[in-house]
Amino acid sequence: REWSQPQGRFEDGRCLHEWFQAQVDRAPEAIALSYEGESLSYAALDARSNRLAHALRAQGVGPDCRVGLCVERSLEMVVGILGILKAGGGYVPLDPGYPPERLAYLVEDSAPVVVVTQSGLASRLPAGTRCWDLSQDLSTYPSTRLPVSEVGVTPAHLAYVIYTSGSTGRPKGVEVMHRNVQRLLSSTEASFGFGPQDVWTLFHSYAFDFTVWEMWGALGYGGRLVVVPHWVARSPEEFHGLLQREGVTVLNQTPTAFMQLSQVDAQRGGALSLRVVVFGGEALNLSELRDWIGRRGDESPQLVNMYGITETTVHVTYRRIRRSEVEGNSGSVIGRALPDLSVYVLDANGAWVPPGTAGEMYVGG
Repeated sequence: REWSQPQGRFEDGRCLHEWFQAQVDRAPEAIALSYEGESLSYAALDARSNRLAHALRAQGVGPDCRVGLCVERSLEMVVGILGILKAGGGYVPLDPGYPPERLAYLVEDSAPVVVVTQSGLASRLPAGTRCWDLSQDLSTYPSTRLPVSEVGVTPAHLAYVIYTSGSTGRPKGVEVMHRNVQRLLSSTEASFGFGPQDVWTLFHSYAFDFTVWEMWGALGYGGRLVVVPHWVARSPEEFHGLLQREGVTVLNQTPTAFMQLSQVDAQRGGALSLRVVVFGGEALNLSELRDWIGRRGDESPQLVNMYGITETTVHVTYRRIRRSEVEGNSGSVIGRALPDLSVYVLDANGAWVPPGTAGEMYVGG
C-alpha cells in the first residue's frame, strides 16, 4: 500500500497561458514554435495569440465557454489554442481529418460558442455552425495582453474538452481545467527537468491528450515546440530525419509508433539529441525495446513508461525503464503514481487485493 500514497500537492495559482507568458517575459526572442521551415519567437507567438484573444472576446468568448478548433497542423493550430485560452475559453479539438458525421456529433454535443477554423475547412462542419476564420487579417485587433483579472479566468476554469471513445461507443467529452494540467507538469518537473534547453515534438493529433503534455512541457518552460506535419508523422523515415535536423530532446510516442521508428534507427543510425523518450497511450512490451537498448543504451535517452487516461489528465504513473528489466522480459510495467496522486488496486467489493492479484485500478488525488 505504501506505493499508492500521495506525497504532496502541486499548486501554482496560474492559468496555462500565464505560464507561457512568463516565458515570453523571460526570453521574448527565443524560438517557441517551428513548422516546416517557419518559426515564431515567444514574443511573436504571444502577439498573434493576443490578437486572436481580442477577436474571440468580441465574439462573446469568456470563462468556461467552449470554443471549437478545426485547423490543420500548423503554427496557427498553436496560435488558436493559446488565443482561446487567453480569451477565457476552453478549446474543443475538431480534427479536420475526422469523418463529417463525427465532426457533426462533436459540434452538436459540445455546443461551442464559435468554431475557430481555416479557409476551406468550414465546409466540413455542419451547416449553420458559427465559425471564425483564423486565416483572416488579425492586424486590426490589439497585440497587447488581456489582463487575466479583466477576462475573469482562473485555474479552476475550463482549458479544453477532449472526446474519448466512451464505454457506450459514442464519444464522451472530458472537461479538463487549467489547474489539472498545471499539477501534472508541476508534479513531474523533478523527474524530467523541463527547461528552455529542450526541443519537443507535437507529433500527435491535437484531439489526443498526449499533445497537452507535448505542448505545455515545451511552452510552459521556455522550450521549442516542433509541430510535425501529418505526412512526416506517418513516415518513420521522415520522422527520424526530423528528429536529427531539429535536435529534438524530448520525444513522446505510443509503443507502436516508436517500434517503427526504432527499426528505421537501426538501419540509419546517426546522432540523436534525445535525452528522454516517454511512452504512453497503449501497453508497452518491454522485450520490444531490446534492439533499441542494444544500440542506444538506457541513459541517453532515458526511457520512461507512463500510464493515464484523459479523465485523469494525460498521465497517472511513471516508470523509468532499465536495461535489466528489458533483458529480463518483465512484461508491461506502469510504475508508481505521480507524487500528488494515489493509485489503488481493488476487487469488485472495493477491498484491497493482495500483491500479484488482478483487480481494478482506482486513481485519487
